[in-house]
Amino acid sequence: MTRAFPSGDYPRDLAGYGGDLPHAQWPGGAKVAVQFVVNVEEGGENNVLHGDEASEAFLTEEPTSALRGRRNLNVESQYEYGTRAGFWRLRRLFEERGLPLTVFGIAESLRRNPGLVAAARESEWEIASHSLRWINYAELDPETEREHIERAVRIHTEVCGEAPLGWYTGRNSANTRRLVVEHGGFLYDSDSFSDDLPYWSDVDGTAHLVLPYTLDNNDGRYVNTYGFQSESFSAYLTRALELLLEEGAERPRMMSVGLHLRISGRPGRAADLRRFLDVVAGHPDVWVARRVDIARHWRTVHPAFRWLPGSVDPLAEDTPGDAPADALTGARLRR
Repeated sequence: MTRAFPSGDYPRDLAGYGGDLPHAQWPGGAKVAVQFVVNVEEGGENNVLHGDEASEAFLTEEPTSALRGRRNLNVESQYEYGTRAGFWRLRRLFEERGLPLTVFGIAESLRRNPGLVAAARESEWEIASHSLRWINYAELDPETEREHIERAVRIHTEVCGEAPLGWYTGRNSANTRRLVVEHGGFLYDSDSFSDDLPYWSDVDGTAHLVLPYTLDNNDGRYVNTYGFQSESFSAYLTRALELLLEEGAERPRMMSVGLHLRISGRPGRAADLRRFLDVVAGHPDVWVARRVDIARHWRTVHPAFRWLPGSVDPLAEDTPGDAPADALTGARLRR
């Protein structure tokens, strides 16, 4: 059982499921649910054009520092590559193999890139919210972060035609999950890296589903000091999948893969990613799904009341424990 405050006064859960993992019961008897995320952040990053004090300096091709009061055109053009070229290359790779994915979309980026939104919707990709801006929310007060969450959902709904069912801030604060739950309407958030399976967390009496994300199966490793090279990313992903398949024979697991338009969208990295896409595309023991599909499935197979009987799941009436996963739609789940 996973709780927000398992020891009563220590606000961390170091135990998780321990050695008693629940059976995921993935569709088709899959041993591993593989989930690809494409982050759309371009146009929402730190920039004096956006009213920020300094330029962006995170996840760039070369070491750089934030320029206070000035634009960094080198960094800006790296981000621009993502929406101008990277998105379309990645979309082709996934479309050719019929693989679904989830977009983590910064609201301001989605607003500035309507063509990408239209293409993602045409491909039937899930578009989850990546907050309003690609900035560090640990530096903001709760009131400002609350306002950003509200604005992000409003812009997302206007641009995408529907409200987001998933949330991931990324550069989050200690208040983020509480504020997301307070806003309501989300099937899950992914501001966690703590497990190989979804889990329920109690947030001030509300049962909230967490789908952990990844920083190791993540192309951000290409451009940080712990970086991959052009062929080591696909090799790492393949080794991870092989081990999870072995473990999943007894207790199925989940594997997330994080991608960025401006990183994996580059030709050499896209060519390497293609190797792993070919591994999972036809694998009989792999279920490739959007995060919202995994959340709906988990809510059906492992409803909150079984794990947190003292907490209230606001969406429980819409996700009965005996309902088939594919019968649950976003319209029914949004209150």
